[in-house]
Amino acid sequence: MKAVSPLEWKNDELVLVDQRKLPLTESFVTCKTVEDTFEAIKVMVVRGAPLIGFSALYGMALAAKELETFDLTKFKKSGDFLKSARPTAVNLAYEVDRAIELASSLDKEGRQGEIYNSLVSFSHAQIEKIFKDNTNMAKLAMKDLEEKYGDRPLRLMTLCNTGFLACGPMGTALGVIDYMNQNGRVEKVFASETRPYLQGGRLTAYELSVLGIPHYVTVEGAFSYLMREKLVDAIFIGADRIVANGDTANKVGSSTLAIVAKYYGVPFYTVAPTSTFDLSLKTGDEIEIEIRPEEEVLFAMGQRICPEQSRALNPSFDVTSHRDLTGIICENGLIKDITPENVERTVKGL
Repeated sequence: MKAVSPLEWKNDELVLVDQRKLPLTESFVTCKTVEDTFEAIKVMVVRGAPLIGFSALYGMALAAKELETFDLTKFKKSGDFLKSARPTAVNLAYEVDRAIELASSLDKEGRQGEIYNSLVSFSHAQIEKIFKDNTNMAKLAMKDLEEKYGDRPLRLMTLCNTGFLACGPMGTALGVIDYMNQNGRVEKVFASETRPYLQGGRLTAYELSVLGIPHYVTVEGAFSYLMREKLVDAIFIGADRIVANGDTANKVGSSTLAIVAKYYGVPFYTVAPTSTFDLSLKTGDEIEIEIRPEEEVLFAMGQRICPEQSRALNPSFDVTSHRDLTGIICENGLIKDITPENVERTVKGL
């Protein structure tokens, strides 16, 4: 299998692989306007906190391009519109705000003609940066596991999707697994199906297949079985928002997995860039949890699988307590003593 590029900038347009159709079909959606970008994020053509953020950056470039004469007020309105596509992943708002900040600095200097090109160049640079940052996170993770297990190949587990489809050139949690595999440190991987949208079964399994990593797809209900049978040495997940005390919002099921892992003494790490941290929120209780359409639960492969009388509650995320984490890994370091002070110090690179 050959890896597909999840995001490309071609001919002043944003081209996204439609992740809703993988792995059965590789098709693409082209975004020519900020409205197109909003829709792609909203309906999950593109997903994964970092890649949502990068898509938003390019979407803001498209917003600037649409304006015949640059107007900062209209540009900010486009940003607010784009932010509303999905509320939980902080990278979306973070990158929109950075685009507005860049445009504001150029607008004040009267260089309106440079705004579009500067936004595109800035977007390119962030994708280059994440590869270096994620490689550093993978090195930190491997070093910490070496202290516990030595250099033997490990049995690793992950939930949802955090590979190149979610991040671009290199994943976060799955980037750790990829890097460790390249260094001969992976025996096998257990990828949780991730109901109801099956990001693990469809996307993570696709990436592991492309990377040639031995793996098994498991249902979320198998968490306790796997750890009771001592089949898992360590677990890595990503994050959509990490707040000041280290509480983490991630795909629903993450909190359950962390609680089970803690019970069985299995190391559990969250891996995410500093752009995923939101220090304005003190605890996970303040995180807005996105409730997605009922149809994602009631239907499978276009076919209704529940009675017509049934309703569905579909929270897309849950919050994992910092108390259930072994560590949080970002490009600036590994936080093992998870306190607000240590989180802030590490995120700010102090």
